[in-house]
Amino acid sequence: MATVAAIWGKAWPILLAILFFGFIILSHELGHFTVARLFKVRINEFSIGMGPALLKKKRKETLYSLRLLPIGGYVKMEGEDEASEDEGAFCNKKVWQRFLIVLAGAVINILLGVLLLGIIIACQDLVGTTTIHSFHEKSLLQQSELKPGDKLVKIDGHRVFSDMDISFLLARDEDSVLDLQVRRGDKKLELKNVAFTTTKTADGKTQLVYDLIILGREKNILNVTANAFKETASVVRLVWLSLLDLVTGKYSFREISGPIGTVGYIAQAAEESTSSANYAFLFNIMAFITINIGVFNLLPLPALDGGRLFFMGIEMVFRKPVPAKYENLVHAVGLILLLIFMAVVSFSDIYKLIVK
Repeated sequence: MATVAAIWGKAWPILLAILFFGFIILSHELGHFTVARLFKVRINEFSIGMGPALLKKKRKETLYSLRLLPIGGYVKMEGEDEASEDEGAFCNKKVWQRFLIVLAGAVINILLGVLLLGIIIACQDLVGTTTIHSFHEKSLLQQSELKPGDKLVKIDGHRVFSDMDISFLLARDEDSVLDLQVRRGDKKLELKNVAFTTTKTADGKTQLVYDLIILGREKNILNVTANAFKETASVVRLVWLSLLDLVTGKYSFREISGPIGTVGYIAQAAEESTSSANYAFLFNIMAFITINIGVFNLLPLPALDGGRLFFMGIEMVFRKPVPAKYENLVHAVGLILLLIFMAVVSFSDIYKLIVK
């Protein structure tokens, strides 16, 4: 019995993680599916997962399938990648309708992030702000021009949308000296070279100490909703800045995670949340992942939704579509490169799990 309990203790967070990751994928594909149905597009297959089919059921003209590998999904529409005479074919719809169908998946992912963050905020005692309440004892900030009551507007030139931005932008800094823009009363002030307290990490690196306390406010439906959208904007910007840091070499390729690593993070969050009777961490991870997927899909890269939107944007501007053979070739090459990339990242995820 002890062995079974031990196995279940390790297995259930992974199963829960796969379920949650599958739900995020389902939300994305339902976005495409729902808007396609709205514009009366013929849908040949709606699939959750990739690879061999575990379950199949055909209803009217659509085949619904659940596939073995929980690493993606797809909505296969008539005339999506080829010419079709069917009036319900994707290729025969107006360009703005096709644009909205492709855009819908990422939008649903981001809105799911808004919902998850809203739940987290609603469960907190207070709603966070961007106003400084006080500083920790012996903080260097007590010697700076920064004062309690100041509202942080920008950190090193980056706009502060929410209290989440403050922790992220401070963590991103490398020298612990920042330029701040604050609102004090009815004035905006530029505070240059504000020094933060530092500490040494276990590997000997210098790390900035988050030694200020942010003012909290009593929650209500308005500020909970507003903060959910603000924090979503913060996560969207965080994703873009992280991609920029990756391209510029600030982060290494080894720090990227694919579906396997993502499931691992969710499983770890599930296990830690249960032990602490606090699910906020798990919901935060899920919110970050779903928003990340939404933003990543909007990148103008071949085989991604953003790549298709890019070609539709060209069609809108020039009133003429790019010849299908050229667009399909770009997407086919992009898909091959994406699959290679996913294979390499998945191998890296497995290696990190083995080493860990």
